[in-house]
Amino acid sequence: MANIGKKTKGKQKIEIKMIENDNDWLITFSKRRSGIYKKIGELSTLCGNEILFIIFSPAGKPFTFSHPTIESIASRFLNGNIPVIDDMHTLIEALRTVRINKLIQIYNEVQSQMDASNETQKMLAQQVTSGTDSNRWWETPLDKLNPRELYKRYSYFSKLLDLFHISRSKKIATTSSMLAPTGLVEDGPTNFPLS
Repeated sequence: MANIGKKTKGKQKIEIKMIENDNDWLITFSKRRSGIYKKIGELSTLCGNEILFIIFSPAGKPFTFSHPTIESIASRFLNGNIPVIDDMHTLIEALRTVRINKLIQIYNEVQSQMDASNETQKMLAQQVTSGTDSNRWWETPLDKLNPRELYKRYSYFSKLLDLFHISRSKKIATTSSMLAPTGLVEDGPTNFPLS
C-alpha cells in the first residue's frame, strides 16, 4: 500500500502565555481539564498529602480539584485541625481589579486617540476657514510653490484624507451595527475609494 502521509501535524511545541480571550480559555481548559486533574492526583499521591486545587477562569468562575475528597478537606478545616485562610475572596477581587484596570487602560488609549483626532480636525477646519495669503491653500497653483510649501500642502491633503477615512469608517460601522440585526445590510457602491 502507498503511504498517504500524515493527516495531522502531530505534537508541536506551543508558546506558554496567558490566554486573553475568555472563550478560548474555557475551550482550552475543557480540553485539558482531565489531564490537569490527573497530574494533580499523581502529585498528591507522590507527596502523600491532601490537596485542594482551584483554578479561576478569566470571568472569575472557580474550578476545583481535591484529593481525596473536598468533604474530607473541609471537615479538617472545620474541626480546627488547620486554620482556615480566606484568600479566595482576595484572589477573586485581585483578578477583577486586574481586568478592570486593563479595560480602563484600553478606554484611556481610545479616548486619547479620539481627542487627538478631534484636535487635528479643529486645526484643519481653522486652516480651511482662515486660508493663506488671502487665498485658500488649495487654490494656490502648485507650480508657484517652493519645496517646503509643497510638502506642507501634501501634509494638509494627507490629514484631510485621513479624516475622510475615519469619518467613512465610523459611518459604515454605525450603519452596519444599526442594520445588522435586521439583515438589511447590503454591499452597495460608495463614493469613496476603498484604499
